[in-house]
Amino acid sequence: MSHLLHSSYPIEPPHTEGYLRVSEKHQIFYATYGNPKGVPIVVLHGGPGLGCNDALTRFFDLTRWHVVMFDQRGAMRSTPFASMDENTTQHSIEDIERLRKHLNIKQWAIFGWSWGSCLALAYGQSYPDTCLGFVLQGIFLGRDQDIRFFKDMTLSKKAYDEFLPVIPKEERHDLPTACYSRIMNPNPDTHMGIAKALMRYQFASAPSPTDPEVVESVLKNEQFVLSFMRAFLHYAYHGCFLKPDQILSNIQRVDHLPAVIVHGTADTVCFPEQAHLLHSRWKKSTLWMIDGAGHSQKEPSIADAIVAATNLLRSQLAQNNER
Repeated sequence: MSHLLHSSYPIEPPHTEGYLRVSEKHQIFYATYGNPKGVPIVVLHGGPGLGCNDALTRFFDLTRWHVVMFDQRGAMRSTPFASMDENTTQHSIEDIERLRKHLNIKQWAIFGWSWGSCLALAYGQSYPDTCLGFVLQGIFLGRDQDIRFFKDMTLSKKAYDEFLPVIPKEERHDLPTACYSRIMNPNPDTHMGIAKALMRYQFASAPSPTDPEVVESVLKNEQFVLSFMRAFLHYAYHGCFLKPDQILSNIQRVDHLPAVIVHGTADTVCFPEQAHLLHSRWKKSTLWMIDGAGHSQKEPSIADAIVAATNLLRSQLAQNNER
C-alpha cells in the first residue's frame, strides 16, 4: 500500500451501485459501501466536477459506517456527461435529498471536502432534520472572495504569464468571460484547449512544483479534465449560485449538530481563514488545523486527520444515542 494511505482503512468495492434519475435530463451515479446497518454517511465531492471513487473508503471504518457516494450532475459517471444545463447548487441540494429517500435512509451524516464542504452546509441548512453531523475538509464558503483563482488569475504571476497567450489580446480585459465562453463551447477543440490550459495554470500556481510526468498524466485523462474544469468555471462564473454570505449567515440552522473541521495551515486553494470563520460561528464544531498541510487528501497528515475525524464523529453520534 502507498505510504499516502499508511494510516487509512482498506479500500473496498461498493456493495451496490446504480443510477438515479433526478430530472428529465439528468441521472446521477451512486454507490454504497460498508455496513448497511451502520451509521449512514453521504460523501459530497469537490470540484464540483471531480466525482467520487472507491479510494475514498479509506477514510471510513466500513464495519461501522454505511457510506453513500454519488457523482454530482454532469460529473464523471453521471449523465449527460459534463452538462451544465439544470446544474446549480439548488439542484444538487435536491438531488441529495432524492438520493436519501431513494435509499430509505431517515437521517445521515455528511462528509464534504472543498466545494463539497460548501454543498454539505447548503444541504444541511435546507434539510437540517435529515442530518446527524458533519465531517468537513478544506473549507470553502462560496463567497466572492473565496473564488480567487477564477476572479484574479494574476495572484500567481508565473502561472498567469504562461496561461495568458491562450486568450486573444482583445478579450484579456475579462478573463472569466473569455474562459467561460470557451469551456462551454460544444467544439472539443475549443473546450478541451481551455480546460487543459486552466489545468496547467492550477498546477503552475501551486506553492510546490508538481512532477511534470504527473501533470501530463492528468492532462491525458480528458474526461477528468473537462468534468473538473467545466463544472468549476460554471459554478465560479455564477457565484456558486449562492446569495452573498449565504453559508455563514444561515449557520444557526445546523450549529446544534456536531461537526469536525479539518484544514491545512498551508492550504492555498481554500484559505485557512474560512475554517476559522466557520468554527467561530459553529458552537458544536471541532477544528483541527493541520500544521504545514495543504489542500490535498493525498497528503498523509490530511488523510490521517480525516480518518480521525470520521472516527470522532461516529463516537459523538454514539454518545448522543446513549443519552
